[in-house]
Amino acid sequence: MNMEHSWVQLFDLPDEILMIIFQKLENIDVLYSLWGINTRFDKILHDPIFTSSLTLLQCPSNCFICPLPDKILDRFCLQILSQIRLKIKWLDIEASSMERILATEYSNLCGLGIYNITENVAIGLFIDKTPLSRINENQIWSLVVTIPDIGRKRLTEDTITAVCARVFTVFPNLRYLNIYSPDYMYFPRLSFNDELSTFFSSTLMELHINLENSNDCLYLLDGRFNKLRVLYVNIGFIFPASAMIGNKEELPNLRCFSLTCQLEQNYYDELVIPLLHRMPNLESNQIISCVNYFPKMKRGQCHIYSYPYTLNYYHNITNNFPGGLFKRVREISLYDEHPFEYEFFIEIAQAFPFLRKLSLSNRKGQQLKNNKMNYPLIKYPHLNNLELIDIHKDYVELFLDNTKTLLSDNLCLSVEYRPLRKVTNNFKKDTMRFNCAKVIQLMIPAKFKISQRFKAYFPHVKMSQFY
Repeated sequence: MNMEHSWVQLFDLPDEILMIIFQKLENIDVLYSLWGINTRFDKILHDPIFTSSLTLLQCPSNCFICPLPDKILDRFCLQILSQIRLKIKWLDIEASSMERILATEYSNLCGLGIYNITENVAIGLFIDKTPLSRINENQIWSLVVTIPDIGRKRLTEDTITAVCARVFTVFPNLRYLNIYSPDYMYFPRLSFNDELSTFFSSTLMELHINLENSNDCLYLLDGRFNKLRVLYVNIGFIFPASAMIGNKEELPNLRCFSLTCQLEQNYYDELVIPLLHRMPNLESNQIISCVNYFPKMKRGQCHIYSYPYTLNYYHNITNNFPGGLFKRVREISLYDEHPFEYEFFIEIAQAFPFLRKLSLSNRKGQQLKNNKMNYPLIKYPHLNNLELIDIHKDYVELFLDNTKTLLSDNLCLSVEYRPLRKVTNNFKKDTMRFNCAKVIQLMIPAKFKISQRFKAYFPHVKMSQFY
């Protein structure tokens, strides 16, 4: 069937069927491909389903957010946005495209997501307000600001402070504010000082933010956000409360509170419990506690979190994993001094159905590797980043053998060379060719000779991607 006949069939379909088909596609793809074809299509595409919320950026398989290609961006800025501007209520845009996209006036815009915000963009947006000349800042109720990931140009702590000091002046009616970075471990965190005297709001109802330490969390809850109902805080350090912070009043409006700290801490009873006692109206969630002890390291680990789980990462998972369903989680790491058996990875795949990044560290070989039980295939349909560093070769074999694990296309793989060569029988084993052919980026932390067999084993990896 040629394209001409396909278009005739598409035109002959009733509007109701076309709506169902178009809703299966991304809004940006539908508008870019079909806008302007005819009056009937334009009328369908004016529906709020396709125009109320637009994501004018792209997120390829490596999870980095990128601007739209110039050709697509030109079509939107010159032909499409001006025609649907009154319909648009939310825009997600990459920072480098912001001035072009916001050159159009959106009189009904109430939500804005700005991704990969840099130093210059932050200054222009929150201090000079240059890109906002056509936006009514009073009507913006929701704001998302993301910081570039590690390895890219990011904001300094001084700029983060300046942004927070100005955000409620620029957008005085915010009800939702989310300032975050995918690189949550090294994200520049907010620390309270005299500049933040303007960091308050009588309208804000939900806040997501990274703070330097637990005292900053106490400052945040000193009454400056008296309407706050939902608070997600990621803090760098927890230590006893400063004597200078005397606020102990109840927080009756708070319904949801999430506090995350990646580092070890010994002040849960001294700080967290009293803080929770100030929140009498928290909605009841199940509290999960998972304790592990590592004899070789002579140290313990404890995960404490509310369930349902709301973060997009879950680190240092062990064999003692309590299970559950974690639909929001996109990144996990696995570590234990005891081996991970086949059944464990089945449980992980089922618990994290939308997983994109998995890091594994375990030097213990599998004890039940040769078990002849008929286990189901392990499936990671959305996984695009797999790190197998500091591991036993059994785990390289488990993930790359397509009779055991089914990996997704366009995979970024980090792996040590010696176990990789051994389990593939020097890149001759057929059961691993299928999964290895899905790798588009391969990172091996060692120099090695690239043979012709190696190249054939990874046919879609460019040579510049090795190091």
